[in-house]
This record gives sequence, structure tokens and C-alpha cells, in this order.
Amino acid sequence: MTLLTLESVSVAYGSQTILKDLNLDVEKGQLLSLLGPSGCGKTTTLRLIAGFLEAKEGTFRFAGDDYTRKPVNKRNFGIVFQSYALFPHMSVFDNVAFGLRMRKTKETDVKSRVKRILEVVSLGGFETRFPKELSGGQRQRVAIARALVIEPDLLLFDEPLSNLDANLRSGMRVEIRRIQQELGITTLYVSHDQEECFSISDRVAVMNKGLIEQIDRPETIFKYPATEFVARFIGFHNFLNFTERAESEGVISLRAGEHLFTAVANPGTTRPGALKGAIRPDDLVVAAEDRSGPGVIGSLPGIVKVSTYLGRSYQYVVETALGNFTANQEMEKPFYSGQSVTLRFPPDKLVLVD
Repeated sequence: MTLLTLESVSVAYGSQTILKDLNLDVEKGQLLSLLGPSGCGKTTTLRLIAGFLEAKEGTFRFAGDDYTRKPVNKRNFGIVFQSYALFPHMSVFDNVAFGLRMRKTKETDVKSRVKRILEVVSLGGFETRFPKELSGGQRQRVAIARALVIEPDLLLFDEPLSNLDANLRSGMRVEIRRIQQELGITTLYVSHDQEECFSISDRVAVMNKGLIEQIDRPETIFKYPATEFVARFIGFHNFLNFTERAESEGVISLRAGEHLFTAVANPGTTRPGALKGAIRPDDLVVAAEDRSGPGVIGSLPGIVKVSTYLGRSYQYVVETALGNFTANQEMEKPFYSGQSVTLRFPPDKLVLVD
């Protein structure tokens, strides 16, 4: 069931349009992430939903009601900020209880609800501590508890892990997903970190210049990016421009200059008219020089321009007649700069993007 809908929403700061005709649906109980680079409009979208910004055009509906002009204090939404926004002079208990007390909740109910939610975020026994006595991960869990204790209809996260180190981020991702699934609360999560979004989300919306370029399950976006922007953003560094395309019996035949390639027909290659191919560096195979010529399907001769040792693998930049390509490959005996090689494009790894 759709809980939240943005219909043709536009937002502008003065004369600068940030969102233009944005459409978005979020299902009840789902965790949906807004992913994209800085300035793409993801935080603006979250602030619009929270009520901190007003739409210039369009409609925001929540649970069937029109929320487009509803004041922020009338929206029962919980928000977790990047900076935690904890009160330094208040204990953990008082920080978490703040929203309940603002709602004039009975103190007996405040005590029971705060105690219960601190157990949910694994902070039972921390009630009397102050923010300065907590680690970054513990402070973030206090912020999450404060957002959850009011029993919100929607939970909003704005880059919540960007202030944590790598190890804490990994652990907090697991905690956020555990809490969200345990409570079944509908959640909108904003981040520029694809690994973070992919690991916790039911669906991901990749944004660019105020528009959603692709919205789907994380594994679908990872395997089958719909556009060149999405492909580049999630790690497809190699692109081919094709001049011809034909499909027969589940195989797509492609031509780039004198070179022939094939791609397996799948959700990532069946886009009508798409003539740009994309492949990840990890999926591109580097082999010893093949002298069989341009007629070998899926092979492209080249010369290693840069060879870099990455620890578990080597990374090569290979110059070819169709441009430079980057490949990562595990091997005991590496290729070196100036060496002639052949790049092979596995048909099941080559995708077509708009």
C-alpha cells in the first residue's frame, strides 16, 4: 500500500529550481533511500517531506491526506539529523523524552516509553549519561531513539552516518536496518554513499539534478543501471558507443567500428534503441595478446598504459581503438605498461544504458 506520494513537485530557492516535476511513491513499511551526489536534490526532497520547505508546484500526499501545506508541527514525523542535534546539558533520558514532554505526555508514560525505546536501540542502562560521555555511535542511537519514541508515522534520516568513522558506519547500518524492520516503520533515508544505501534499503531512488533517474531494488540498480549517469555513479567506469544493434533469440549483437560484441538479453540490455554499453572494471577480462583480429566477437586489442597493484588484484588502464578502459583482475603474473593485451567483454556482464 502506498503511504507517501509526491506528485509533480517542484521546489526552488529564489530563481534556482532544485526539484522539477518530481514524482515519488513510498510503500508502507518500506525503507527507501534517496541516493545521489551533493546538489542532486535528495536533502531538499527530505526537507520538503518533513515540512521545512514548501513546494512551489505539485502535491504531497500522506496516508491519503494532502500534506502539501500542512505545518511541520502537525506532521507526526521523526527526524534523525547528520549532526545528532542532542542537547548537551540533558541526560540521555531527557534527550529522548523531549518530544514526549513537548506533547504534554503523562510522566508515567514518558518513563515507560523512553525505557522501552532505549532497549530497542540497545542503550538500556545509559539513561543518566550525558552526550559528552557517549561514543559517536551511541549518540546516533540516542538521536534515533528520540525520533522513534514519539511513535512517528514516518521516519526520516538525513545523512545520519556521515560523521562516523568507517567501522562505526558499518555497525550503525546494521542497527538502523534492524530497528526499522523490528518496528516496521516506513523510512526515508538520504545518503551519498551507495554501499550504505544498498545495504539497508528495500528500494533506492538515484537522483540527478532534481530528478529521479532510476528507482528500483538495490540489486537491480547494481546489476542493471538504466542510464549512463546511474552507471557512472555506481561504478561502471567503462563505456562503449555502438553504431548498430540487432536482437535474435535472446542475444543482442552490437557493432562499434570494426569490432563486434554481444550482450545477453536481460533487464539491463533490452532498453529499446540504447546504443551505449557499460561494463564494470571487475567484469572486464584482460588476456594475453590475441592476434586473431577484429572479427573475434567480444574481444578488443589494446596496450597497457598503466598497471597498478591494489593488493588482491591489479588495475590496468588499457588503450584501444575505441578508447581507454579500466580493468581489475587477480593474477599471479601481472601485465606491465607497454604490453599488448586483449580485452574481453563477457556478454552477460555488458549492459546497455540510456
